[in-house]
Amino acid sequence: MPGSRKLGRATDVRMAMLRGLVTYLFENGRIETTVTRAKEVRSLAEKYITIARSATPETLLTAKRRCMEFITKEDIVYKLFTEIVPTLESFSQGGYTRIVRTGQRRGDAAEMCIIELVTVGNEISNADKKKRTADTSKNRRTRRSPRRSKKEAEAAAPAAAEAVSTETAPAEEEAAAEDAPAEAEAASDATEAEAAQDEE
Repeated sequence: MPGSRKLGRATDVRMAMLRGLVTYLFENGRIETTVTRAKEVRSLAEKYITIARSATPETLLTAKRRCMEFITKEDIVYKLFTEIVPTLESFSQGGYTRIVRTGQRRGDAAEMCIIELVTVGNEISNADKKKRTADTSKNRRTRRSPRRSKKEAEAAAPAAAEAVSTETAPAEEEAAAEDAPAEAEAASDATEAEAAQDEE
């Protein structure tokens, strides 16, 4: 239920954090945060969008003042009334934001998501939602190395062998070039020793 999540903070700290998140959401159009924070931000953001949408010319000043009580930047309130609300005119009440889960955060494995404003040209279908979630789950990085199928392993084996052979070939040539003078000296010493034995 919106407003009942404590988020591990005291009331004044929690409200300051949520005010900042709502302000940045209206400023940038999207933010990345944890799922629980995003659910709280969604309810507050939609509340202030509804206030701005329902403002009539007689109640415009009151609606702006109510929004300025919560949103921390005055120019963002102006942007809410002049840019954001006109793009949301075709919407019914609510549904102005979208939460897209992006996987777990490294370190503490908190469930992360992107919360963004839904505009008229920014709507996505259910098929696109399924594709996004499939892409994020498929490309999720883990600490363990990903398991490969047999086809992927067979395809990677010749490439790895070729990479190893190209790395070892210059090293073998350098070693042979270094050993060549030593072998030549050893051969010349052996021939001199044979020649000295023959003279005796």
